[in-house]
Amino acid sequence: MHTQNSLSRRHFTLALAACALGAVATSAAEKKGFTTEKSAAGIVVKHNGQPFTEYVTLSQNKPILWPIVGPTGKEMTRRYPMDKVEGEQHDHPHHRSFYFGHQSINGLEFWHDRSSFEGPKSTPESMKPKLEKLGVTKHREFKEVSADADKAVIAIANDYVAFEGGRKIMEDTRRFTFRADANSRTVDVEIDFHNSTKEPVIFADMKDAGFSLRLPTSMALTSKQGGKIINSEGITDKDTWAKRAKWVDYHGPVQGEHLGVAFMEHPTSFRHPTPWHVRDYGLFTANAFGSKSLDKNLPDAAHTLKPGEKLKLRYRIIFHKGDEKVANIAAAYERFAKEK
Repeated sequence: MHTQNSLSRRHFTLALAACALGAVATSAAEKKGFTTEKSAAGIVVKHNGQPFTEYVTLSQNKPILWPIVGPTGKEMTRRYPMDKVEGEQHDHPHHRSFYFGHQSINGLEFWHDRSSFEGPKSTPESMKPKLEKLGVTKHREFKEVSADADKAVIAIANDYVAFEGGRKIMEDTRRFTFRADANSRTVDVEIDFHNSTKEPVIFADMKDAGFSLRLPTSMALTSKQGGKIINSEGITDKDTWAKRAKWVDYHGPVQGEHLGVAFMEHPTSFRHPTPWHVRDYGLFTANAFGSKSLDKNLPDAAHTLKPGEKLKLRYRIIFHKGDEKVANIAAAYERFAKEK
């Protein structure tokens, strides 16, 4: 039996192979600009006829973008756990490429997923209390799917529900805007959380929370292949963890090329500038919900979303050639910050 992930991966892999061989049977005019198409898992985004990413409506307990193909045709997020390949780290199966998660929203767990708790020694009895606290970010509808010469847009509405029983605690709307040029591929992310219930929604102060990417193993500092982290304040490598910054760039080798990922937060985003839960093994998270969990000397920063209130996160992620200087990330951030 094929899972949604395996079907999605087969579809995307075939598309990548076809593009690499020049076997896509479309005219030059059809290849120009962006296109979107429905897939078994969600929506595939292409640029000039070549794969950019796939929006997967549900991977375990959350929607994800996977994979992300960079400006040179190389995948720039980790394949595991959706696909297993030799040489990749096989840790933290809940780190699913490009996603939002939070370890405690009204006591429900949206960071980890069922695969996080499963193992050789797990039993129905040991799993039961964990599944009772598990949450699911459930796809409700696509509000917009569009593409033209300059960009593609996918807008979605999701419900946050309990894994067992389906009790709804809140909802969000997400808007992804995809752009590309000769040296980079860009994803703009806007997430609006809505409390449409009659009860308060509490985002606990958690270390494991926020909008995340899991980068290729070869880029990780721990791989010792030339990976590097630097933020807008000039802080580098492991010292960037939990520090507030406007942007962070993580760059390193990917299949024989030096590529990077710049993760930027817009000034209008909740609690800007955010602390960064960026790890030497390749996790890359903007965590606006962490305070005491990141530094015991800081106050608890749990946030209550009252009935009818909203909360907005806004980011730009640039998948680029070279390091942060080659890609001129500081100037790119200034342009982003001025956008309305």
